[in-house]
Amino acid sequence: MYMEAYCVKCKTKHEMQAPRPVFTGQGRPATQGICPVCGTKMFRMGRTPAHEGLDPDEHTVASKARAELAKMPRMVIVESPAKARTVGRFLGRKYRVRASVGHVRDLPSNRMGVDIENDFEPHYIVPAKRKEVVRELKAVVKKSSEVYLATDPDREGEAISWHLLQVLKSAIGPRPVKRVEFHEITQDAIAHAFAHLREIDMQRVEAQQARRILDRLVGYTLSPLLRDKMGRRGLSAGRVQSVAVRLVVEREREIEAFVPVEYWSIEAELAKRPPLPPPLGGERRGEGRSFIAKLHRIRGEKVELHSEADVQVVVAELEQAVYAVAKVKEGQRRRRPAPPFTTSRMQQEASRRLRFTARRTMRFAQQLYEGIDLGDGPVGLIT
Repeated sequence: MYMEAYCVKCKTKHEMQAPRPVFTGQGRPATQGICPVCGTKMFRMGRTPAHEGLDPDEHTVASKARAELAKMPRMVIVESPAKARTVGRFLGRKYRVRASVGHVRDLPSNRMGVDIENDFEPHYIVPAKRKEVVRELKAVVKKSSEVYLATDPDREGEAISWHLLQVLKSAIGPRPVKRVEFHEITQDAIAHAFAHLREIDMQRVEAQQARRILDRLVGYTLSPLLRDKMGRRGLSAGRVQSVAVRLVVEREREIEAFVPVEYWSIEAELAKRPPLPPPLGGERRGEGRSFIAKLHRIRGEKVELHSEADVQVVVAELEQAVYAVAKVKEGQRRRRPAPPFTTSRMQQEASRRLRFTARRTMRFAQQLYEGIDLGDGPVGLIT
């Protein structure tokens, strides 16, 4: 349908893109479209053939409903209550920030929950301990104009957003739903995230589902067999767990089979030769700043010393030798800063330097990510 309308932003007439029949709040017919130049909404009053068969009352009610929704605050769903408080402080009163407290749906705990005969279709349920959370979220959704899913920016977070959309669909109704992704909890990061909204990434969701289904297939199938064969309760098998146990066992066997070999190295403290002979009975020492040199080769041959006797023979020869600097290489070397921690590297360093357990390290990291109160409210300190 060709139709021109006046664009208030361009201050001229353009052909309306994507025109559709609408009715005003008073029930008057009009056509709404988009300006092809600036993207602004365009309106033109009057009835067209496209209005035939449409009920003005329905459109008026829908228009009024949209107007009522627009007056409501917007809802943001994050994963943890601590993060909800920090994000809520940044967003202000026009937003209601609530926490899902992790996953709101999962596979049932008392059965497989995966239809192996039907393309491995998962059957999700809302666990009893999450039903109250879902009820509270639905109540807030019904009093909100828009819904923003701001769960963590990884596969698990993407899956949580998708599950939230499924369980809240009846309460969401016509409200727009968008995915928000931020990697640090700061004012700038959150503002940037809300300026770059997106849809739920189903590839991430399906990747998480594949991992979850594999976990269930391996664990639910092998754990009873393992307990039966080993005759011990409490044993379990898992997609990652069983492989990790094997790696630990293989490494332990390598350690037990290792045969230690004695190895010696020789280092010498050297300095520039003095200009005069040493005093009578004195020790001949070099002048200037000394340095440590490590023995690697003798007459081009690599040195391997496996006993103290071997060392003494070489030391006796070295004590009589004269040393000269064969080559001096000068240049500039650029040292890059250490890369940011990965989760595993952070846990390793916290264990090595601070003697923290992995659980304690992750608890502190979560607190730093969600926000620490520095006097003006909580602020996220790590990404």
